Amino acid sequence: MGSSRHMVVLSYFVFLFLAALPGIRAVYYVVINKAGNSTGGARFANEIRIPNSRHVLIMATDFILMRIFRQNIPTDRKPVENVSLFIENMDGDGVAYTSNDEIHVSADYIGSYSGDVKRELAGVLYHEMTHIWQWNGDGQAPRELVEGIADFVRLKANRAPTHWVKPGEGDRWDQGYDVTARFLDYCNCLRNGFIAELNKKMRSGYSDNFFVELLGKTVDQLWTDYKSKYGN
Repeated sequence: MGSSRHMVVLSYFVFLFLAALPGIRAVYYVVINKAGNSTGGARFANEIRIPNSRHVLIMATDFILMRIFRQNIPTDRKPVENVSLFIENMDGDGVAYTSNDEIHVSADYIGSYSGDVKRELAGVLYHEMTHIWQWNGDGQAPRELVEGIADFVRLKANRAPTHWVKPGEGDRWDQGYDVTARFLDYCNCLRNGFIAELNKKMRSGYSDNFFVELLGKTVDQLWTDYKSKYGN
């Protein structure tokens, strides 16, 4: 880790932080609370705070790259140099989304969340940081799988919310989010490092046959085995 700088830009608080964790190239992290004095903006400022959010982003990067994707060689990773987090008032009921190297989180969600909002936001950030670092098959991978991998990271970071499905629940392996995350956790138990290898294969394309190559069975066979294990 290196230096940090605090700036005020158009009444926004911006925190720049240069992280240089072992084995990870320096990444600039910017956290901006654009929600001002709204309920969500005030709650973020008072209960979560910019320094804590910046710290979560840094720890999420280390967890994703080193422990989940096992990308010890810089050339294996996406060439990300800057990550920006925006807390803002958003249209609709969405919680957060990632575009390129920017994470956008709904201030309305923060303001209305009942429970430990600091822990909840940390889980959301682990999910969204995965989107920044993961390979998506050059756009060919199913969106549900991409989201499932992001929730798998959240699960392994011990930041899954209590309302998620239990192991074995769900209708399809590619149902997405928590359902797919639980299934991927099963697959990863069959072959330690499966998710890291799957992500590596998804650097330039995608095929369901990746499951056969890594685990010796089709993804549908694996889903059937998974459901049978839990009696569903």
